[in-house]
Amino acid sequence: MNVAIIGGIILILLGLSLIIKIVFNVDFPVFKILVALVLIYFGLRIILGDSFHLFHDVGDQNTVVFGERRITQIENGKEYNVIFGSAHFDLKDFHLPDSQSFHIRINTIFGGTEISLNDSLPVRLKANTAFGGTKAPDGNTSAFGDLKYESDSARMEKPALVIESNTVFGGLNFRQP
Repeated sequence: MNVAIIGGIILILLGLSLIIKIVFNVDFPVFKILVALVLIYFGLRIILGDSFHLFHDVGDQNTVVFGERRITQIENGKEYNVIFGSAHFDLKDFHLPDSQSFHIRINTIFGGTEISLNDSLPVRLKANTAFGGTKAPDGNTSAFGDLKYESDSARMEKPALVIESNTVFGGLNFRQP
C-alpha cells in the first residue's frame, strides 16, 4: 500500500470523525485509536519478526518504509525516501560518470540515513532540516534550517555528486573513511 494512500485515508477518517462529532454530537476518539493501531502494529512486528510486513515491497528500491536497507548503487536524478526506517548509502566505490554532475535527492522522515563517501569524491550537499539532525562530512550540523557543504575536490572540479536532502524528525549522517 502506498504511503500517500494511507495518509489520505487517515485524513479522511479525521475529517469524518469531526463531522460525526459536530453533527451527531458523538465523541469518537480518533487519536487514541490511531495510537492503539500503531502499538498493535509494533506488537505484531515483535512477535512475528521479519515475516510480518504492513507495507508490502512493490519493487520500489528507492523507498524504505518501516524497514532497513543498504543501498550501494544510485541513479542520476532519482529520489530516495526513508520513512520510519533506516538506510545506509554505501558510496565508497562510487565514481562520477563522464565528467558530469550526478544529482540525487534523499528525503528522511521519522528515520535515519547514513551516507558513506570516498574522500576523493567531489560532493556538494544542500540539506534542509526540520526538527531533526543533519551532520555534513566536515562536521557541521543542522537541527533546523539549511546547511550547505562543498568538498575541496568539488571546489576544484566542476562535476560533482550533488546531494539534496530533506530531513524531518529524523537524522542524516555522512561518514568518510
